[in-house]
Amino acid sequence: MKHRRIPRRRVAVAGAGIAALVAAGVTFQTANAGEPAEAAAPQLLSAPAAGKLASTLVRDLGGDSAGSYYDAQAQHLVVNVLDESAVRAVEAAGAEARVVANSLAELDGARATLKRDATVPGTSWAVDPVGNRVVVTADRTVSEAAWAKLAEVVDGLGGTAELQRSEGEFKPFVAGGDAITGSGGRCSLGFNVVKGGEPYFLTAGHCTEAISTWSDSSGTVIGQNDQSSFPGDDYGLVKYTADVDHPSEVDLYDGSAQQITGAVEATVGMSVTRSGSTTQVHSGTVTGLNATVNYQEGTVSGLIRTDVCAEPGDSGGSLFSGSDAIGLTSGGSGDCASGGVTFFQPVTEALSATGAEIG
Repeated sequence: MKHRRIPRRRVAVAGAGIAALVAAGVTFQTANAGEPAEAAAPQLLSAPAAGKLASTLVRDLGGDSAGSYYDAQAQHLVVNVLDESAVRAVEAAGAEARVVANSLAELDGARATLKRDATVPGTSWAVDPVGNRVVVTADRTVSEAAWAKLAEVVDGLGGTAELQRSEGEFKPFVAGGDAITGSGGRCSLGFNVVKGGEPYFLTAGHCTEAISTWSDSSGTVIGQNDQSSFPGDDYGLVKYTADVDHPSEVDLYDGSAQQITGAVEATVGMSVTRSGSTTQVHSGTVTGLNATVNYQEGTVSGLIRTDVCAEPGDSGGSLFSGSDAIGLTSGGSGDCASGGVTFFQPVTEALSATGAEIG
């Protein structure tokens, strides 16, 4: 891949609200964005519909696509392309085309370089399709020497990457949905699921790696671990062992619940809500996909990055959009007083890996 040099000012220092840089840029257009004189009006879409269209377009365009995101304000899908030849196909499908400089291959190459040369505990990176770059974040535990190494690697990647500093600390939120407890910790139930006609629930893998038997808030033992994956991924499947209700819904902590009828892939720009046993219900926006987080306990990849806040005990809790399950709370930095960045294990991946279904 080609490496472009960037000035040192591209190495940005950000506080606890770094994810807002992406969220606020949902409608941002780069200076080199191209648009035909008579462009077709983009189709109005819901976030799930935009996600399905994005999957189809990215597949059909192949190397001519450079990612996509959902413009929540305008309610349409924006697809990054590399040249004018792909614009017509995108617009014919009902999306907005935006010409950018970096291809998906270049961005993936940048991620591979970071994995090889910059896997430092306390760091994360994710592709930001709005900025058409990989955003690399170092938390407060990263030393000055490690920061200098990161800056050197990012500088060598040219315009494909940007380095930021977070005042928080990336950590799994052990301590969405209702509280579940075990010996030595508390997490949150993610989603009730069915496997082979039997009831199970999903939660975070770093929870099931530490705790094998689970109780509800009354102290009644309700489940036993069936599958667990952490690090690498961050999901756990627990089999119900008690005769308790297990509706396909998320607790909204106001006396009501949100019914969950299916699971979909996240889309950058999608509005999402999280439910967890520590901080209850908070909402925000998906700001990145395929994120990698280098926790002190190990590296997890393929995560959803958001600007939704969370705190210890929210781990495993539900991330959803309307009636669709999106993710399981993994970890992040910050809190619900000052804000922060939170990462989620995609539910679709957890369902596929465990053979379970929403229900």
